[in-house]
Parts: sequence; C-alpha cells; structure tokens
Amino acid sequence: MSTTMTTTNQNETKNQNDHGRLSQYQNENNQQARSTYQPRFDIWEGDDELILYGDLPGVERDDLDIQFENRQLTIHGKVSCCHDGEGYLYSEYGVGDFQRTFMIGEAINSEAISAELHDGVLTLHLPKSDHAKPRRIEVKAN
Repeated sequence: MSTTMTTTNQNETKNQNDHGRLSQYQNENNQQARSTYQPRFDIWEGDDELILYGDLPGVERDDLDIQFENRQLTIHGKVSCCHDGEGYLYSEYGVGDFQRTFMIGEAINSEAISAELHDGVLTLHLPKSDHAKPRRIEVKAN
C-alpha cells in the first residue's frame, strides 16, 4: 500500500511560463481569452492523513470543482474577472483559472476525502485507510 502522491501534469509544468501559466486559449471570436494556472501545493503527511494546502486566490467555494476518479484527484478553480482591462496603465497580475491533478496512492480512504476553502487557501484532507496507518505490533512470549 502506498500513500505516495504524484502530480500528473509534469509535462504541463515544462510548458509553464514564469508566472505559472499552463495554457491560454482563444474564444470563438479568436480573441485572447482566459489563462489557466497551476497552483502550488504543500503536502503534509501525518499518521492518520495527508493534508494538501493550496493557494487559489480569487476562487469562491461555488466555483471550485474537485473530482476523484481512478486514484486521480483533480482540482479546478474558476476565477471571475475582476476588471475589463480598460483604464489600466500597466498590469502584472494575470487573471485565470487554476487546475492541478494528483495521482493518489491506494492507501487513501477516498470516501472520506474532505475539503475546506478559507480566504483563498484550499485545504484537502485525505485520510489513510486503516490498513495503512501505523500500528504497534504486539510481541508474544511463551
């Protein structure tokens, strides 16, 4: 059993620019549309669970979609545009959606995964299956 987590979009990482942007696409009118960024995550492992902390600035709870299927955890956050681009002299902050995918080891109880979003920080709790938790082995003597 493994609690190992890997990111599945390693090829996408190579395609990121300096701002962490994964992609930028055009809408049906061939105009530049939204970008998608790969958010950074910290992963903490305890005896009972893995906890992921990721920054998703501008994402509201209702615009966050988290899917788990075939050991793949996908996080997609949609950001509403906060300006129309008019009147800006200079802009360094790119606005776009966030997406990240992880492969989860088989020792995670997928039925009990939970998530919280507070002030743009997503916290995901991935509880370990009982058989993957550390335990003390009883020693028998004659």
